[in-house]
Amino acid sequence: MSTPDVGVIIVAAGSSTRTDSDELKQFRWIGGKPMLLHSLQTFQERPDVAMVVVVLPKKYAGDPPPWLFQCDVERMLVSVGGRVRSDSVRNGLEDLASEAKIVAVHDAARPFVTPALIDRVITEARKGHGAIPGLPVVDTLKRADENGTIGETIERDGLWRAQTPQAFPREMIEAAYADALTAGVAGTDDASLCERLGLPVVVVHGSERAMKITTDADFARAEALSILPE
Repeated sequence: MSTPDVGVIIVAAGSSTRTDSDELKQFRWIGGKPMLLHSLQTFQERPDVAMVVVVLPKKYAGDPPPWLFQCDVERMLVSVGGRVRSDSVRNGLEDLASEAKIVAVHDAARPFVTPALIDRVITEARKGHGAIPGLPVVDTLKRADENGTIGETIERDGLWRAQTPQAFPREMIEAAYADALTAGVAGTDDASLCERLGLPVVVVHGSERAMKITTDADFARAEALSILPE
C-alpha cells in the first residue's frame, strides 16, 4: 500500500443558531451516534487518509466529548474553530501533517457522506485540480426583491447545488486561503476561494445522502434517510 497522503478537515465549529436545541447540532445523535462521528469514521475507513483534523468551537477543543475518541486517535487531531468558517478551515490547514498532499474539507453537518462520493472528489484532486460534489438544480429559480416581488426567472442549465467534501491539491487550497486572508475575503465554500484566483475546480456528481442538516426539520429527514440503503 502506498503512503497515506490525504488530509481531511472536518469543520464542526458552528454554533447551531438555527435549531431549537441548546446542544450543538454536530454533537446531537442521529442514525445511532453523534452527527460528527459519522463522517469522522467514514473518512478514517480510507487507507489513504493520513490524518483527520476536527475543528471544534474553542469551548470544546480543549475538552472534547468522550465519544469523539471512538475512532483512530492516532490519525485524529482537534483544532480550534475561528470566527467564521474560513477561519476554521485555515486553522485546520495549519494543523495538517506535512504528508497530507491532498486536502479534503468536509462539513460535519453532512453526516451521511458516502465512501463513493469521497472517492470521486479525491480521484479528481489527484489529477491536479480541485473537485466538489454537487447535484444539478431541477427546480425553476426566481429572483425576487425584499417584498417578494419576482423580478426574473433564472436559467437553471449549468447550475449545481454544491456539497462537501471538497478536495484539492494542498498547494492549491493553501494558496487560495492565503490570498483570501490578505484580501479580507471569506468565501461561502472552499471552491469559491479557488475560483476567485482562476484555479481550476470541477464538479462531480454528488449524493442526496450528503444533505446538509441545518434546521430541526432536517434532523427528521436525515433520520429517515439514515435507515435507507446507500
